[in-house]
Amino acid sequence: MKAWRQSQILSVIDQEAVASQEELRVRLAEKGIEATQATISRDLKELGLVKRAGDGAYERPGMERSSPATEDQLRRAIGTLVRGLERVDAMVILRTDPGQAQSVAVLIDRVKLSEIAGTIAGDDTILIVCRGAEAAAAIERRWNEEVRK
Repeated sequence: MKAWRQSQILSVIDQEAVASQEELRVRLAEKGIEATQATISRDLKELGLVKRAGDGAYERPGMERSSPATEDQLRRAIGTLVRGLERVDAMVILRTDPGQAQSVAVLIDRVKLSEIAGTIAGDDTILIVCRGAEAAAAIERRWNEEVRK
């Protein structure tokens, strides 16, 4: 139960700005997870969450230091690390060298392309969920040129 609750805490803070333990308790309750303020306080400490400057919302440590990736960085990564690309309806599957999928997926997520809803990465494969078949086709066209180089 603790691991599930902590994973839901991370999910909540990754999706929205939550600045107080009470607000976090309410968000968890909306997901059907009842927790006391003391439990949430312990979870926040165990997870190592910190408050960011500005709005005081909780975030994972180090997030404030990460800079958004640029499309140029992503283009270079795709050109050097991606070995294959395949589109299936509104999804794109990228094949990378072993151990490279997660780092490429992080770049894709940080660039925040409007065509992409999200990524799931394994060791050498990335599943990219696009916002429709047309968006997937646009990504396929754009990145096929880089993979072929």
